[in-house]
Amino acid sequence: MADPAFHRYAGAGRAVDQGYFDEGLRQFMLRIYNYMGAGLVVTGLVAFFAASSPALMQTLFATPLKWVVMLAPLAFIMVLSFGINRLSFGTAQILFWVYCGVMGLSLSTIFLVFTGASIALTFFVTAATFLAMSLYGYTTKTDLSRMGSFLIMGLIGIIIASLVNIFMASSALQFAISVIGVLIFTGLTAYDTQRLKEVYAENMDHETMGKTALMGALTLYLDFVNLFMFLLHFLGQRND
Repeated sequence: MADPAFHRYAGAGRAVDQGYFDEGLRQFMLRIYNYMGAGLVVTGLVAFFAASSPALMQTLFATPLKWVVMLAPLAFIMVLSFGINRLSFGTAQILFWVYCGVMGLSLSTIFLVFTGASIALTFFVTAATFLAMSLYGYTTKTDLSRMGSFLIMGLIGIIIASLVNIFMASSALQFAISVIGVLIFTGLTAYDTQRLKEVYAENMDHETMGKTALMGALTLYLDFVNLFMFLLHFLGQRND
């Protein structure tokens, strides 16, 4: 049975071989996963080496610079999300790599709070969960768009709840946020993977395809990082 995305692509008056389409789709998704994987490596290395330098950690988190480190990732996401059509592909790539590095600085504190063994365990659990759900999203013929609407609403809900809990500091609310967060980002991994397949069926030039792959990598990167952080609340063992 042909992929639904293929029907949309070929239905636009194009005579396209299914095998040719499938190979193009595989290459497109592989490009996304390569960007995402490399981005996670950059983030992990920056986080580890930053945490290994007490002087750097003191400078970053014991001074007003901590607000820059905390808010800079959001600024990069907004620039990439809203300005991607105006940016050249080369500039978008640079911003993506810098964003991954800044995100590493932001996440470096986890090495001070949790043991290295529990961080590694959580990473592998996250990777296994992500791979399983991304594979499901890639192969399923079920339309996940309706589920996506609920997931986005749930995501907005946990963002609001997290902001509220900054002032409440409730451990019970944090536990509930973590449980819901794991469920939401597990579902979003499958949903976003399927959505990226649908995006490939659109007619794009070479540069647009490259920027689309980069933004797809950013989306899956965020799914992975958020899933990892929520799982860390359950699997992470704190340093004595």
